[in-house]
Amino acid sequence: MAHSSNYALRMPTSLKKAVEEFARQDGTTINQFIVSAVAEKLSALTAAEFFAQRRADGDIDWALAFLSREGGEAPAADDRLPAKYHGKPGA
Repeated sequence: MAHSSNYALRMPTSLKKAVEEFARQDGTTINQFIVSAVAEKLSALTAAEFFAQRRADGDIDWALAFLSREGGEAPAADDRLPAKYHGKPGA
């Protein structure tokens, strides 16, 4: 981390105890646990905003027309899965 700053965080005792326990189980410090939790929350919010914007930019009529179009040409040889991947998954 190139730069860091301090922030006095107040939380209910019961929540702090739960954070301590999860941090201990995770093998991290309380600080690392909270930083990770905040980063995870920001990532989720950013992703939600991204997909909301993508949805707003979408064109349902175009997508449905694209999905219901006539088939095109057959896949090229290099588009096909190698023979070793055919059959049961994990085989």
